[in-house]
Amino acid sequence: MEFAALAAWILAAVAGGYLLIIWMAHGGASTKVTRFPVLVVVGHPLAAIGGLALWILYVATSGAAYAWGAFAALLVVILQGFMLFTRWLVGRGGRHARGTEQAFPAAAVAVHGGVAVATVVLVFLTVMEITGG
Repeated sequence: MEFAALAAWILAAVAGGYLLIIWMAHGGASTKVTRFPVLVVVGHPLAAIGGLALWILYVATSGAAYAWGAFAALLVVILQGFMLFTRWLVGRGGRHARGTEQAFPAAAVAVHGGVAVATVVLVFLTVMEITGG
Protein backbone atom coordinates (compact mmCIF):
# COMPACT_ATOMS: atom_id res chain seq x y z
CA MET A 1 0.00 0.00 0.00
CA GLU A 2 2.90 2.37 0.71
CA PHE A 3 4.08 2.03 -2.90
CA ALA A 4 0.59 2.76 -4.22
CA ALA A 5 0.54 5.88 -2.02
CA LEU A 6 3.97 6.85 -3.36
CA ALA A 7 2.82 6.43 -6.96
CA ALA A 8 -0.37 8.41 -6.32
CA TRP A 9 1.60 11.16 -4.57
CA ILE A 10 4.01 11.44 -7.49
CA LEU A 11 1.12 11.57 -9.98
CA ALA A 12 -0.58 14.28 -7.92
CA ALA A 13 2.70 16.22 -7.86
CA VAL A 14 3.04 15.99 -11.64
CA ALA A 15 -0.54 17.19 -12.18
CA GLY A 16 -0.05 19.96 -9.62
CA GLY A 17 3.20 21.01 -11.27
CA TYR A 18 1.35 21.24 -14.57
CA LEU A 19 -1.26 23.53 -12.98
CA LEU A 20 1.45 25.66 -11.40
CA ILE A 21 3.20 26.04 -14.76
CA ILE A 22 -0.08 27.13 -16.40
CA TRP A 23 -0.70 29.62 -13.58
CA MET A 24 2.80 31.11 -13.94
CA ALA A 25 2.61 31.16 -17.76
CA HIS A 26 -0.55 33.25 -17.55
CA GLY A 27 0.99 35.85 -15.26
CA GLY A 28 0.74 34.13 -11.88
CA ALA A 29 1.21 36.50 -8.97
CA SER A 30 2.41 39.31 -11.26
CA THR A 31 -1.09 39.83 -12.63
CA LYS A 32 -3.49 42.07 -10.75
CA VAL A 33 -6.36 39.66 -11.21
CA THR A 34 -6.03 36.43 -9.26
CA ARG A 35 -8.09 34.86 -6.53
CA PHE A 36 -5.15 32.86 -5.23
CA PRO A 37 -3.13 34.12 -2.26
CA VAL A 38 0.57 33.89 -3.15
CA LEU A 39 1.47 32.35 0.22
CA VAL A 40 -0.95 29.49 -0.40
CA VAL A 41 0.23 29.03 -3.99
CA VAL A 42 3.79 28.73 -2.67
CA GLY A 43 2.95 26.84 0.53
CA HIS A 44 0.78 24.16 -1.08
CA PRO A 45 3.48 22.65 -3.30
CA LEU A 46 6.21 23.16 -0.70
CA ALA A 47 4.23 21.30 1.95
CA ALA A 48 3.41 18.57 -0.59
CA ILE A 49 7.05 18.17 -1.61
CA GLY A 50 8.14 18.11 2.03
CA GLY A 51 5.54 15.47 2.80
CA LEU A 52 6.58 13.45 -0.25
CA ALA A 53 10.19 13.55 0.94
CA LEU A 54 9.08 12.23 4.34
CA TRP A 55 7.03 9.51 2.63
CA ILE A 56 10.04 8.45 0.58
CA LEU A 57 12.04 8.26 3.82
CA TYR A 58 9.29 6.11 5.31
CA VAL A 59 9.30 3.76 2.31
CA ALA A 60 13.10 3.51 2.47
CA THR A 61 13.40 3.03 6.24
CA SER A 62 9.96 1.87 7.51
CA GLY A 63 10.22 4.54 10.22
CA ALA A 64 6.74 5.25 11.56
CA ALA A 65 7.75 8.81 12.49
CA TYR A 66 8.36 9.58 8.81
CA ALA A 67 4.93 8.23 7.90
CA TRP A 68 3.24 10.33 10.57
CA GLY A 69 5.21 13.40 9.47
CA ALA A 70 4.12 12.82 5.88
CA PHE A 71 0.51 12.47 6.99
CA ALA A 72 0.75 15.70 9.00
CA ALA A 73 2.16 17.48 5.95
CA LEU A 74 -0.76 16.11 3.92
CA LEU A 75 -3.21 17.69 6.35
CA VAL A 76 -1.64 21.09 5.63
CA VAL A 77 -1.66 20.34 1.90
CA ILE A 78 -5.35 19.37 2.07
CA LEU A 79 -6.35 22.64 3.75
CA GLN A 80 -4.39 24.74 1.28
CA GLY A 81 -5.59 22.70 -1.70
CA PHE A 82 -9.20 23.01 -0.62
CA MET A 83 -8.76 26.79 -0.39
CA LEU A 84 -7.28 26.92 -3.89
CA PHE A 85 -9.98 24.64 -5.30
CA THR A 86 -12.89 26.59 -3.83
CA ARG A 87 -11.47 29.88 -5.05
CA TRP A 88 -11.02 28.40 -8.51
CA LEU A 89 -14.50 26.89 -8.46
CA VAL A 90 -16.26 30.06 -7.31
CA GLY A 91 -14.75 32.16 -10.10
CA ARG A 92 -15.18 29.53 -12.79
CA GLY A 93 -17.86 30.74 -15.17
CA GLY A 94 -19.46 33.15 -12.70
CA ARG A 95 -19.42 36.93 -12.73
CA HIS A 96 -15.94 36.82 -11.19
CA ALA A 97 -14.60 34.48 -13.88
CA ARG A 98 -11.31 36.19 -14.53
CA GLY A 99 -7.76 35.79 -13.43
CA THR A 100 -4.80 33.61 -14.21
CA GLU A 101 -6.31 30.51 -12.65
CA GLN A 102 -9.14 30.52 -15.18
CA ALA A 103 -6.71 29.09 -17.73
CA PHE A 104 -6.68 25.77 -15.83
CA PRO A 105 -8.20 22.89 -17.79
CA ALA A 106 -10.98 21.40 -15.69
CA ALA A 107 -9.70 17.89 -16.47
CA ALA A 108 -6.28 18.73 -14.99
CA VAL A 109 -7.90 20.09 -11.84
CA ALA A 110 -10.04 16.96 -11.56
CA VAL A 111 -7.07 14.63 -12.05
CA HIS A 112 -4.97 16.53 -9.49
CA GLY A 113 -7.78 16.53 -6.94
CA GLY A 114 -8.81 12.93 -7.51
CA VAL A 115 -5.29 11.57 -7.24
CA ALA A 116 -4.70 13.78 -4.19
CA VAL A 117 -7.73 12.26 -2.46
CA ALA A 118 -6.46 8.77 -3.30
CA THR A 119 -3.05 9.73 -1.87
CA VAL A 120 -4.56 10.91 1.40
CA VAL A 121 -6.63 7.74 1.77
CA LEU A 122 -3.68 5.46 0.99
CA VAL A 123 -1.33 7.32 3.34
CA PHE A 124 -3.94 7.31 6.11
CA LEU A 125 -4.59 3.58 5.71
CA THR A 126 -0.86 2.87 5.72
CA VAL A 127 -0.31 4.94 8.86
CA MET A 128 -3.20 3.17 10.58
CA GLU A 129 -1.79 -0.20 9.53
CA ILE A 130 1.74 0.48 10.83
CA THR A 131 0.46 1.78 14.16
CA GLY A 132 -1.87 -1.16 14.66
CA GLY A 133 -5.03 0.96 14.34
